[in-house]
Amino acid sequence: MQITIGTQDGETFQTESEETSQLVGKEVGDEFEGGIIGLSGYTLKITGGSDKSGIPMRESIEGSERKRVMIGEGQGINEDEDGVRRRKSVRGKRISDEIQQLNTTVVEEGSKSVEELLSEDEEE
Repeated sequence: MQITIGTQDGETFQTESEETSQLVGKEVGDEFEGGIIGLSGYTLKITGGSDKSGIPMRESIEGSERKRVMIGEGQGINEDEDGVRRRKSVRGKRISDEIQQLNTTVVEEGSKSVEELLSEDEEE
């Protein structure tokens, strides 16, 4: 699973993690310890994600399966005109094995920077 980490100063970092079984079952908006993905001392918040087809997760949809819903605004739609709604495929807010990319933000920082921790993982 590819994990995108957004820091409080606006930088973003990406990392690959094979050990994501502890994330399965968590939902958009949940927080988890960064040690799961190699960022010890950090607390991360799940903000979204997508599956292998690029279908985005949507916080308002329960479960983890893909659904076709009418959307007027928000995740999964580009707003063309006011009041226009479209039927789109979206994923529920719960993380499953089918999620390919996960978006997170830093809630609590550790002693080292994200860049330092991720570069240490690449060297090993």
